[in-house]
Amino acid sequence: MEKRLEANITGRVQGIGFRFFIKNQADDLGLIGFVRNLEDGSVQVVAEGEEKKLSKFEDILRKGSNYSLIEKFDINYFSALEEYDKFSIL
Repeated sequence: MEKRLEANITGRVQGIGFRFFIKNQADDLGLIGFVRNLEDGSVQVVAEGEEKKLSKFEDILRKGSNYSLIEKFDINYFSALEEYDKFSIL
């Protein structure tokens, strides 16, 4: 079943290659959507794909990369909207 994950991640997540890390992980899992920096210093992630793959992706997002420090993690799941054809860095 296709689902949509929407996450907002706060902490040391900008200026350290975090978006590229997230894109690589999403590509490896075959997810579509985007990741982008927000003006408040957080990172927004929207991903769609199989529920099982999104669960693995959530674990990766919660842990972060070797250079990140996740302080706050907000996540919601929805039905997939199928509005993307790949995973992008915005």
